[in-house]
Amino acid sequence: MHPHSSPQAMPASSATADRPVIVAHGAPQDGLGPLSGALLERLVAAGYDLRDEAPDARLVLNHVTPEEPTPFRRKAQATFVLSLLALPSSDGVDVRTLYPYLVRSLSNMLLVQVPGAVHLVTLEMGHVVEADGPDLVERLVTRIEPTASSVLVIDNHFEPDLERELWDGDEHTAALAAAGQRLAEWDLLPAPFPLEEFLTERDLRHVKRLYGIGGLSYGNLSARKDARRFWMSASGVDKAKLETVGRDILLVTDYDAEANAMRLSVPPEVEPRRVSVDAIEHWLIYREHPEVGAIIHVHAWMDGVASTEFTYPCGTYQLGEAVAEKIRQADEPARAVVGLKNHGLTVTGADLDDVLARIDGKLLPTVPMT
Repeated sequence: MHPHSSPQAMPASSATADRPVIVAHGAPQDGLGPLSGALLERLVAAGYDLRDEAPDARLVLNHVTPEEPTPFRRKAQATFVLSLLALPSSDGVDVRTLYPYLVRSLSNMLLVQVPGAVHLVTLEMGHVVEADGPDLVERLVTRIEPTASSVLVIDNHFEPDLERELWDGDEHTAALAAAGQRLAEWDLLPAPFPLEEFLTERDLRHVKRLYGIGGLSYGNLSARKDARRFWMSASGVDKAKLETVGRDILLVTDYDAEANAMRLSVPPEVEPRRVSVDAIEHWLIYREHPEVGAIIHVHAWMDGVASTEFTYPCGTYQLGEAVAEKIRQADEPARAVVGLKNHGLTVTGADLDDVLARIDGKLLPTVPMT
């Protein structure tokens, strides 16, 4: 079992050999070799098996250059790619200037060495900076390893068996549409990141399939339908225009641990979109807390909130478990506000109006990066 994996029942696809495999791909830039070598050494000491190549590698250190951020072509969805590059100056270096390197290299995480510091950037536009120092490698591994060993739950199994009376939605889907419009009015739904500006059509298809997304739009919302099912916004759609059942809003019926996939019920004549990648997180919360009637996730912050310990990627079982644990610890789980480290907030409530009323006017647009 990977470090930091849950002691509870895990998705079947997370089962691995005793030692997960790590591969170094490409040659590091001048000056980046010592850091790359130290990272490899520390990860091997943490339990990874270093090989020259492996189609089922769990972690790949992909060495790229600013001129050619060449993707590592995965053979398996579970492979986590950390791309590494160096820049000669820290002038103008921020998440906006670094993010294109991550996207063009089709990476899960990007490491950029600049004089005096190292930047880490994630797909969710998380951005942290670690200053040089004797414990730099240890600090980097502490940030990288929990993310690299997490398990994505992005596959969807669609069943065209939605009840006829729900094809046009119900009071819950109407509430989701109204809540999405409210979030847009609060400017909490940034426009999708323009992937097409940085990727070829082929790579764009690859990155959408890889991450299980329709585009990089942010935030999601859901509402309980009954004891076991809930409605949720689709991935990559404009949350201010949640209109069509099966395309913009989907009914989640279960999580299939054997297949490591979310199960959804859709109308027979609609070509469905994927549900939001955070469906596993919402499923875990609804399953444990029957009093929770709605959940909203936004890329914003509130002062004084309890936060998850590690920066797990969206759509991973581990992020879902970490958030569910914080909600379990809350004084009132049915009305909890939980911070996702370096990422955003998940808020539970009796219904969507309850959630919106409690966060109205209290959200900070900038998520602290620590």
